[in-house]
Amino acid sequence: MPERPVSALNKPDAALELTLRPSLFAEFTGQAKVKERLEITVAAARQRQEPLDHILLSGPPGLGKTTLAHILAKAMNANIRCTSGPTIEKAGDLAGLLTNLEEGDVLFIDEIHRLQKTIEEYLYPAMEDFKLDIIIDQGPNARSVRLNLPRFTLIGATTRSGLLTAPLLTRFSIRERLDYYSAEDLQTIVLRSARILGVQIEEAGAHEIARRSRGTPRIANNLLRRVRDYAQVRHDGRITVEVADRALAILEIDRDGLDEMDKRILEAVILKFGGGPVGVNSLAVAVGEEPDTIEEVYEPYLIMEGYLQRTPQGRVCTELSYRKLGLNRTRGAQGSLL
Repeated sequence: MPERPVSALNKPDAALELTLRPSLFAEFTGQAKVKERLEITVAAARQRQEPLDHILLSGPPGLGKTTLAHILAKAMNANIRCTSGPTIEKAGDLAGLLTNLEEGDVLFIDEIHRLQKTIEEYLYPAMEDFKLDIIIDQGPNARSVRLNLPRFTLIGATTRSGLLTAPLLTRFSIRERLDYYSAEDLQTIVLRSARILGVQIEEAGAHEIARRSRGTPRIANNLLRRVRDYAQVRHDGRITVEVADRALAILEIDRDGLDEMDKRILEAVILKFGGGPVGVNSLAVAVGEEPDTIEEVYEPYLIMEGYLQRTPQGRVCTELSYRKLGLNRTRGAQGSLL
C-alpha cells in the first residue's frame, strides 16, 4: 500500500478542514461572478486605502461563505475576528467584540440572522457611524455612553437571508448569494483536496465523488475522506471510479446524490401524507428531524433537483420523486410498488 504523508493522516478533522480551505481568490474554485465582484471591491478599497464596505454572504451551508470571509480579510491584510449570531447573548458581548477591533479589522458573524433583535439594534450605529451606544447602570442611575469605534468591516453570513430584518439588511452595501456548484467545479475541488491529503485519485474517481456531492464543496471534501478510508482499507489506496462507487454505496449515497434522509423525507411525503401538501413541522415529526435542518440542509437540494415543491399549502412531491422511489403516483399513498 502506498504511503501517504503522516501530517495529513494525523490531523484532526477541524484542523484538516482549515488546511483544505483556499486562502486566496486564485485558489477559490467556482462562484465566478461573485468572486469577480469581490476582487474588484478589494482592489478598489486597497487603492483608496480604506476598509471594505460591510458585506453579507448568503446561501445554503457548505458553499464557502466562511472561506470567502477569510480570503477577503487576507486580501486586505486585515485581522479577522469570528463569532456567530447565537453566541452573542447580550449587548456586552457585542460591545466587547467591537471595542477590541482595530482600524481595518474584519468582524465575521456567522448565522447572523440568529442575532437577538435587541442586540441587532446596537449594530445599526456601529455599522453606519462607527459608534456604539451602551447603557450603564439601571433605573434612575442609568445613563447612555457613546463609544467611538475604529472603521471596521462587518461580514455577515446567513443561510436564511429572508429572516434578516430590513434595517439590518439595508446596512450591508454589498450583498452576494452563493449558489450550488457544478460537478466540474466540484471535481476540481476534490482533486485539489486529494493533493493536499496525499491521496491518489483518478479524474473519473474525483468526478464520481463530485457529482454525488449535492453541489456542495463541504460535502465533497467529507465524501473524499470517507472514500479515502475505504480505498485504504479495502483496496490499494488509489481512488478509481469503481472504488468511489462502492464506497459511496456503503455510505448509502445513490447515483443522484440522495442519501438515506433524503429518501425518508420523500417517502414520508408520499406514503404518510398522500404526496402532499404537508407542513414542515409535520414532516419533521414524521422523519425525526428538526424543521430547521429540513429547510436548510435537505430541502434546497431536493427542490433544486426537482423532487420536491414548496407551495403556500406545504411541501409536495413531484412525479420525479415517485419514479425515484418506484411508486405509483395514483396509489403511492397506500405504498403500492410498481
